Amino acid sequence: MNMNTEKIKLGISACLLGQPVRFDGQHKHDHYITDTLGRFFDFLPVCPEAECGLGIPRESMRLVGDPDDPRLITTRQGVDLTERMQAWIACRLPELEKAGLYGFIFKSRSPSSGMANVKVYNERGGVSGKAAGLFAKAFITRFPTLPCEEEGRLNDPDLRENFIERVFTLWRFRQTMATRPTLGTLMHFHACNKLLIQSHHEPLTREMGRDLADLEARKVRAYIPIYEAKLMRAMKTPATVRKHTNILQHMLGYLRKVADDADRKELADIIKDYHAELIPLIVPLTMLRHYVIKHDIEYLRDQYYLAPHPLELKLRNHA
Repeated sequence: MNMNTEKIKLGISACLLGQPVRFDGQHKHDHYITDTLGRFFDFLPVCPEAECGLGIPRESMRLVGDPDDPRLITTRQGVDLTERMQAWIACRLPELEKAGLYGFIFKSRSPSSGMANVKVYNERGGVSGKAAGLFAKAFITRFPTLPCEEEGRLNDPDLRENFIERVFTLWRFRQTMATRPTLGTLMHFHACNKLLIQSHHEPLTREMGRDLADLEARKVRAYIPIYEAKLMRAMKTPATVRKHTNILQHMLGYLRKVADDADRKELADIIKDYHAELIPLIVPLTMLRHYVIKHDIEYLRDQYYLAPHPLELKLRNHA
């Protein structure tokens, strides 16, 4: 992928782009999203309230009733907007399916777009529980493999990396399979992404490998969506320092026959420092990339684990 010219399309709550579509006519412009992520992603803005015709400004609204099946009610006049919102959702989701999205960034705590933890009120005005916003819940149900996140959670460096890593991995997978959906292509994709997937979920990595070993060429097309679902489920599992350390030590083993003892010891010590959380992941990875290129270690050279997303995003720079 040419990171400088090709952008990946994401859906996003319109207010996060600075569009004044909130109930009070204001916005929630997130400059990290527009200024940093915007270098690599194209955004398709969505505002459920404005798009279903509620106007700007408008009366605020909230979720009311059963947290498992809440209603969307205006806060002052108590107007029930649930059916209106659901009708819009039913029309909008098929449009979004055709839009070629690889993920979605939702506005947190929104009664339409919050992914979770949106307060649900009872008839007396007290909080009866929490739920997802109506649109976010329907979107995630309709597109279960698409990476989704809330803008507030992107402030957490681990959650931010996980989300963006999932987006780029899904993009690579779909682009690869759209080009040549064969068993050989699928096996090559899995081989090149094996260490990356393993850094998130080793049991699923092994399971996917067994699936491919037993897969017949004539059944590849039917298996592709199954593989995608397992891939995204694996990638959603957080990578941890321990998991990364295991991968780094595994990669260090490939230097045994090509690097001298001093170089291997230096890298082993750096991996120990990473494991002790004294240095960020980018440090051992940079050294590994150096040795992989210097000694042309083919298996490691092809591993997306070394560079799953643009370095400019600095997602592995935090200790």
